[in-house]
Amino acid sequence: MIVGFGIDAVFIPRFEKWTGNQKLLERFFHPDEIRACRERGEGMLDSLAARFAAKEAFGKALGTGFSGFCLKDIVVKNRVGRAPVLELYENALNAIREKGVAKIQLSLTHERDMAFAAVILESI
Repeated sequence: MIVGFGIDAVFIPRFEKWTGNQKLLERFFHPDEIRACRERGEGMLDSLAARFAAKEAFGKALGTGFSGFCLKDIVVKNRVGRAPVLELYENALNAIREKGVAKIQLSLTHERDMAFAAVILESI
């Protein structure tokens, strides 16, 4: 059963200034995400924007926004040949447990200067 749905869109050029500011990146992204985005070279901005949109979409799906946890507790992981996944840590993980979430579905895409993410939260 679906217990939450969130969607978000992000303007990719907004992240140009972020790439040169390590402290800003570390505020919103897990070290694994920063490394994965840097490995994409020219695609770094697209990847950062899509990950940020995923975090926003997760907060919307949860229905509480980011109350009680930080964005670094939500990590987008890429899987070769498969859909990306959200890995949750600390208070973000506690939040989905309290809501009875058993499965998280994530979809990411980008087109021109926009990145989009959708998150579906399902119970057992």
